[in-house]
Amino acid sequence: MRLGLALGYWGRGPDPRHLELAQEAERLGYDSVWTSEAWGSDAFTTLTWIAAHTSRIGLGTAVAQMAARTPTATAMQALTLDHLSGGRMLLGLGLSGPQVVEGWYGRPFPASPLTATREYVDIVRQVLRREAPVTLDGRFHPLPYRGPDGTGLGKPLKPITHPRRACLPVLLGAEGPKNIAQTTRIADGWLPLYWSPYRTDVYEASLADAPDGFRIAPMARAQVCDDVAEGLLPVKAMLAFYIGGMGHATRNFHAALMSRMGHPEAAHRIQALFLQGHRDQAVQAVPDTFADEISLIGPRARIADRLAAWRAGPVTDLLVTAPDVETLRVVVEVNG
Repeated sequence: MRLGLALGYWGRGPDPRHLELAQEAERLGYDSVWTSEAWGSDAFTTLTWIAAHTSRIGLGTAVAQMAARTPTATAMQALTLDHLSGGRMLLGLGLSGPQVVEGWYGRPFPASPLTATREYVDIVRQVLRREAPVTLDGRFHPLPYRGPDGTGLGKPLKPITHPRRACLPVLLGAEGPKNIAQTTRIADGWLPLYWSPYRTDVYEASLADAPDGFRIAPMARAQVCDDVAEGLLPVKAMLAFYIGGMGHATRNFHAALMSRMGHPEAAHRIQALFLQGHRDQAVQAVPDTFADEISLIGPRARIADRLAAWRAGPVTDLLVTAPDVETLRVVVEVNG
C-alpha cells in the first residue's frame, strides 16, 4: 500500500508546517503529496510551491473542483505542472455540491452530475492526448461553444504545448454508488472521502468492474497520541463540518454517505445541530466509533494494528493527514 500525504486546504492563511511535512514525506519515501481547495486557497498554486521545493514525490490534487475551471483550463494547469515537476502530476477532480458550485462559482449545479463529470474528463483526456483539435458535442461542456449568445466563430484547437504524458493519471472524488461505478470506467483512480476498512461492502458493488491498476486512494487522519478520545476530536470536527455544513439540509452528499455507512440517525442529528448553529454539539454528536474507523489515532502499537486492516483490503494508496513529522515517520515504519 503506497502512502501519500494529504495537506488539505488552508484555513485563515497558509499553514507554515505544510512545506516541512511535504519535504519530510519525500525523505521518508512517501509516494505522493496532495492539496485541496474549497472556497479559499486553490489546489494548484500550493502544489506548484511544493513542487519547487521537492524533487521526487508525486503531486496530486485531492481535489481540484471542476466548477472552478473549464476542462481545458484544468488540463492546461495539469500539463504545465507535469512539465515543471518532471512528470509528477496526479490530477484529482471533484464536482463539489450545489451550495459551493452555485454559491461560490456562480454557475448551475449540473442536472446530471454523471454526464457533466464524464464530459469534463473526456475533454481533459483529449487535451493530454493531443491527437486532434478538442471537440465535444456535450450537454454541459460543448467545444467549440455553439450557444445562442455566442458568435459562432469558435474554432476547435489542440494545445500548443505538447503534454509530457498523455497518460497523466486522472482520479475522481466520488461519493454516490453510480458516480463511483462510473469512476472505475473513465478514470485511473478514485479518491474516497471516507473509507472504513471494516465496511468495504459499502463500496463492493460500485467497484466490481474496476480494472487492474485502478487506484483507490482514501484520506485518513493519523496522529500518534496516548489519548485516543482527544486525538479523535479533529476527526469529529471535520465530520461535523462536512456533514452539517458542506451541503444543504435537503441535499448533502456527505450526510448521505455517512448514512450508507451505517449511521443514518447520527448523520441527521449532526446536520440538524450544525444548521441550528450548535456546532460544538454537532461535533459531540459524531460517534467515536465512526470517527475511529475512518482514521488512525492512538499509540504506535494501536496504529500498527489498525493499519493492517487497511492493507488487507483494496486500498492501493493511503493519503495520510498528519499534524506532525513524528506521525509521518510512525505510519511509514508500521506500514512495512
